[in-house]
Amino acid sequence: MTHPGEMPDNPGDPDATDEANYSPNEAEAAAAEAAADAEASATGGEQVVDPLDEEINELLDEEAALADAEATEAEEEAAAEAEAEDPAAAQIAELTEDLKRVSAEYANYRRRTEREREGVISAATVKVLKELLPILDDIDMAEQHGDLEQGPLKPFAEKLRSTVSGVGLKRFGETGDEFNPEIHEAIQDASTGEDKALGTVVRPGYQYKDTVVRAAMVIIDDPVEDQE
Repeated sequence: MTHPGEMPDNPGDPDATDEANYSPNEAEAAAAEAAADAEASATGGEQVVDPLDEEINELLDEEAALADAEATEAEEEAAAEAEAEDPAAAQIAELTEDLKRVSAEYANYRRRTEREREGVISAATVKVLKELLPILDDIDMAEQHGDLEQGPLKPFAEKLRSTVSGVGLKRFGETGDEFNPEIHEAIQDASTGEDKALGTVVRPGYQYKDTVVRAAMVIIDDPVEDQE
């Protein structure tokens, strides 16, 4: 292939003399090259910028900058909302903890108040029952002498015993029971061994719930099996 103005190496070669023998690609490339050379010659070698293309590029750049600004603004708004929500969540958590603490304190206060109330009631009940013990002792004495077999004292004794039993007063201290110094008051020790039991119960003891209203007055003796 030869360029215009160039002398072919073989002038007689048809490929060098006949332009029709150019391939389409070679012809298109030669035309583009010739057009570029002509444009460069006309402008002194500088590339010509189309004003329309420049305006389009400016518009595209402005749109890109606007999109970036909108994205930045959206991110700032989201960050501001998150920052505004965090104090609220922290305050809610703090109030929740305060509520739990107050609820626990109130529950403890209720339990403590209930225990104190039960203690006051128990103390008052024990005080009243102590005042009734001498009457119960008299009734026991009358029963031992046979005065409760008949007469008006019998129904009175039954009602009084039923009443104090219903309140929660329990009698303890029977002959043969194991001796317990915490609830038994020994006035005499007639035992001969290490094992001790109740011999004679001089005065019965009474208990209200877990409180010993009065200890039983007893005489200590050996267990029945040891006596045998």
